[in-house]
Amino acid sequence: MANTPQSQKRARQTERRTAVNKARRSRIRTYLRKVEEAIAGGDAQVAAEALRAAQPELMRGVTKGVVHKNTAARKMSRLSARVKALTVPA
Repeated sequence: MANTPQSQKRARQTERRTAVNKARRSRIRTYLRKVEEAIAGGDAQVAAEALRAAQPELMRGVTKGVVHKNTAARKMSRLSARVKALTVPA
């Protein structure tokens, strides 16, 4: 348990920040799940729309420090490759 006033304040701040970050991470995952479901559905148009909606959300997570920059880049790259594979038959 926090004893000093400073450590008590830090505990409160951490609690608030954790809640905010959890909400942001959840929101990002929801957008990514929508892209995954669109890809699984096989509809290229819906998947492309979902990807366009997910990209700014994922990048916002990077600027807020919820997701690492390279992690976001990797996720976008892999998702966009899968969406592109839907549109252009191999």
